[in-house]
Amino acid sequence: MIKSDHYPFYFKFASILVCIIGFIYIMCVGQNIIAPLIFAAIISILLNPMVNFLVRKKFNRLLAICIALLVGILFTAGLIYFIASQMAMFSEALPQLKEKFFTMLHDAEAWVSRRFNVSTSKIDAWITEQKKEGLNNSTSMIGETISTVGGLFVMILLIPVYVFLFLFYKPLLLEFIHKIFPAQNDLMVNDVLKEIKTLIQSYLVGLMIEAAIVTALCTTGLLIIGIDYAILIGIIGALLNLIPYIGGIIATLLPMTLAIATKEPVHALYVLILYCSVQLIDNNFIVPKIVASKVKINALVSIVIVLIGGAIWGVAGMFLSLPLVAICKVICDRIEPLKPIGFLLGDNMPNVMLFRKRPKTA
Repeated sequence: MIKSDHYPFYFKFASILVCIIGFIYIMCVGQNIIAPLIFAAIISILLNPMVNFLVRKKFNRLLAICIALLVGILFTAGLIYFIASQMAMFSEALPQLKEKFFTMLHDAEAWVSRRFNVSTSKIDAWITEQKKEGLNNSTSMIGETISTVGGLFVMILLIPVYVFLFLFYKPLLLEFIHKIFPAQNDLMVNDVLKEIKTLIQSYLVGLMIEAAIVTALCTTGLLIIGIDYAILIGIIGALLNLIPYIGGIIATLLPMTLAIATKEPVHALYVLILYCSVQLIDNNFIVPKIVASKVKINALVSIVIVLIGGAIWGVAGMFLSLPLVAICKVICDRIEPLKPIGFLLGDNMPNVMLFRKRPKTA
């Protein structure tokens, strides 16, 4: 019988490639099932300290789980209500914003016509053609939107149920994980589970603190500049900023567009300077001290993983990509054959030359 160590490299590489393709296919097909489970598992890890605290205070464990879950639901509902109230105020001004936007579009059309010597009739014809294409695609977009909203509604209903079950069956799940591995590995399994729990809890708490600080900085800056709906834009910017790298760019473009549509063009420059300053503070002071110290993933892997997560699961995949990869790194660092992968995912830059000399063999 041939040992696995003696398999040729191309066979190992092909096996790994097939496993990755199969994993991605399962993730795409099972999105509506797997995504709520992962969200629920992460939330249950976050709520577990509250359950343990209530149990230590002589609360019945079932009652402690219900209280922790209720606190989580009330916190989420309060946040959604606050954002919805701000959105309602914003919707009242949409007709005025729409009128200003079309005025700005007309001015841009006239500038392009003068600058590039293109008749306005050709520009109007191109805009009309784009509108027709948009109307032709509207049916499929409406169907996709309804499907997305339906999936989101199902997820909102399922996640609290999953969280309750995860917290209730926690001893069963932990015992199952221990039974998978030989008894001599119990200590290592305990260490990995403890490290994953600490990582998830500290990472999520760090994200909340970061979001609160970024919201305060963006809202204060937008109020000083004089941008309308500064609170709503600040909150949306902080939430988008939770998506690594990509979210910050989108969060900057949104208030800049609003500033161009409602204020003088120079206000868009002020907004750009504000958000660049916030990103500078966030990336160099907030993230390293609060968030990045918990998740040791290098920037290259982070960007690629975020893009892959977005391609598979959309915004949910972008948000979940980093904590899931961080969990994979914790596991890889503990298993000897997988340590090179854990090293590749990490951000510990080795102090070696590009071409390291190897000792000559006799």
